Amino acid sequence: MKVIICGAGQVGWQIARHLSGEHNDVTVVDSNPDLVRRATDTLDVQGIAGFASYPDVLDRAGARDADMIIAATYSDEVNMVTCQVAHSVFAIQRKIARLRSQSYLTAIYSDLYRRDHMPIDVVISPEREVAAAAMQRLSAPAAFDTETFMDGRAQLLGVSIDETCPIVNTPLRQLTDLFSTLRSIVVGVRRDGTLFAPEPGDQLFAGDDCYVFAHIDDVNRTLEVFGKTQKKQDRVVIVGGGNVGLDVARTLEQSEHRTRAKVIERSRKQAERAAETLERTIVLHGDGLDAALLNEAGISRADAMLAVTDDDKTNMLAAVRAKAEGCPLAIALINDPTLVPLMGPLGIDAYINPRATTVSSILRHIRHGRVRQVYSIGDAEAEVIEAEVLSTSPMAGQRMRDIGFPEGVLIGAIRKGDQVLRPDGGLRIEDGDVVAIFAMAADVPEVERLLQVSIDFF
Repeated sequence: MKVIICGAGQVGWQIARHLSGEHNDVTVVDSNPDLVRRATDTLDVQGIAGFASYPDVLDRAGARDADMIIAATYSDEVNMVTCQVAHSVFAIQRKIARLRSQSYLTAIYSDLYRRDHMPIDVVISPEREVAAAAMQRLSAPAAFDTETFMDGRAQLLGVSIDETCPIVNTPLRQLTDLFSTLRSIVVGVRRDGTLFAPEPGDQLFAGDDCYVFAHIDDVNRTLEVFGKTQKKQDRVVIVGGGNVGLDVARTLEQSEHRTRAKVIERSRKQAERAAETLERTIVLHGDGLDAALLNEAGISRADAMLAVTDDDKTNMLAAVRAKAEGCPLAIALINDPTLVPLMGPLGIDAYINPRATTVSSILRHIRHGRVRQVYSIGDAEAEVIEAEVLSTSPMAGQRMRDIGFPEGVLIGAIRKGDQVLRPDGGLRIEDGDVVAIFAMAADVPEVERLLQVSIDFF
C-alpha cells in the first residue's frame, strides 16, 4: 500500500513507523525540513519538505498513484485543503484528516464532509479521543490504562502490581487453575521498563505493570484478584477547562451516575465559556496548582482528579498536589512519553497519552476491512489488534495450540457469535470468529499475515 503522511510531528512519525515497519511504501511530507530529516534518518520512508496542501508538493510525494493520504499537520485548514487537493487533483481513494477545532466537528455541519463538498473519509478529533480515554480511566479507577474491545464485551486493563497483590510470585498457568471460571488473561508485562508477552511459567512481581484482557462482566472480579478495589466516582475535580476538560465535564453531566464535577480553569475567557456551556458543573477561575483553590474545589473529598491542561508539567504537578491533599485517584494528561517513567515515583495513578490515543484511532481506520480495532500500547511498543478471522486465514479451522504464533504474540479473547471466550489451547478458531491479539511491534507483520488482511483488504 502506498501512503502519504502529511505532518512529521509525533503522531505522523508514529504512524509512519507503524506503516513502514509493515513494508508499506510511505512518504512523509512536512514544511519543517528537520522533521522530514528525522523521519528519513530513523525510518524506512521517503521524505518531502514542503507545504502539504500544495499540489506540486503532493505530486513530488507520489500522489498520482497513492492509495491513501493521512493529513495530520498542526493546522486544521491545511489538513482539510490537503484532502481536497488529494481528491480533486489526484483522485486518492482514502483520505484521513486530524481536525482539532470543535466548530469543524459539530454534528449539524457534518454534511461538510460529503465527497462532493469536502471529501474527507475519516475525521479524527484528538480532543474527543482523549476525552473518551479520560472517561475510560475514570470508569476503571484501579487501572492505569484501559481500552474497550469486542463492541463493549471485553476490556484491556493496565494493572500495577504491588506487595499486597495476592497473586505475586504465582506462575501464570496456576492462575488459570485457581480461577478456572474467570474470563481474563495476562497478555503483557512491563518489568524494569521493558514490555514483553509472558510465558505460562512466568510469575508477576511487585513493581510490574501488567496488561490483562478480561470479559466485561469479569472486570471487577479480575481487579479483585490483583488486589484492586473499584470505587464509584461521585466527585471529580477537573483541572483544565479547554476542549478536553469541557468534553469530560459535559459527559459526566450526562452520565446516569450523576457525578458531581468541578472545573478549574486559568484563562478567564475559557472559564466563562465553560460556565456558559455546562449546566450542573461548578467552574472556578484560577490556577490549578493553587492549594487554596484546590481546597475550595474540595480536592480532599474528591474521588478523582483529572489534570488535562495543555502543559504536561502543570498536569503532573497538579496531580502530585491533589495526591498530597488526600485525593485517592489522580490522572494526568501527558504528551511527552519521556515523562511517563516519572509517574510512579511521583505517585500519579494513571496517565493519558493523546498521541498514542490519536495513533490508535488512525490505525483503526487504516487497517480497514476485517481489522476492527487497533490499540497502541506504550511508546508504540505493542498493539492489541481486534480482527475477524477470514476463511482464507491460516488460522481458520485450527486449534489455538497448533497455530504458529511468534513469541511476542498472545490471544486475549475469542468471540464466537455473542459469546466472548477465554483462550484455550484446544479451542478451534473458525471462519467468522473475532480474535483480540496482543502483539509486540516487531511481530505485527506476522499477525497481519496470519489474518491475511494485507492480501484481502489492502
